[in-house]
Amino acid sequence: MFQYRALAQHEITRELFRQFTRRQVVTACWRREGDAWVVRDDPFVDDWSESDYQFLVSCLQRTVAGGGLVCAAFSNGALKGFAAVTPEPLGPDQEYLDLAAIHVSQELRGQGIGRALFLTAKQWAGAHGAKKLYISAHSAVESQAFYRSMGCTEAAWQHPEHVAAEPFDCQLECPV
Repeated sequence: MFQYRALAQHEITRELFRQFTRRQVVTACWRREGDAWVVRDDPFVDDWSESDYQFLVSCLQRTVAGGGLVCAAFSNGALKGFAAVTPEPLGPDQEYLDLAAIHVSQELRGQGIGRALFLTAKQWAGAHGAKKLYISAHSAVESQAFYRSMGCTEAAWQHPEHVAAEPFDCQLECPV
């Protein structure tokens, strides 16, 4: 039903995303309050603008050009999910590789695409020397449930740039 493969740099264009829907309607999120995580109502719609897509394309192209992985899921020739792992080690002992992106098109969430992409990213990271994946993860309750189901836990080390860029994200790690 779905076809999965790594993308070459030249394949990553704005056109690739024409049948991909990022939209996520969020009602509740995990929020850090003191030393505890709590669920809070925080309704919003997360979607990408044209400039967000252009930025994404340039980031994914750089990831591949630098030796990282961009793995994609296709249905009937259309992109319906992708994951990206950057090749630069992170952390005090260089034990992490960054799962820089993982997204599934809105209409196909819950059908195993995210799981398959995550497992591919984990396998690739382990084969490239990582002990753990690092994930600066969307705090939506549904997103966090996915990451927890994949074995992610709160990161022992937190990447300062990720925390500064996305202060509401949950910083996670997953052994590879």
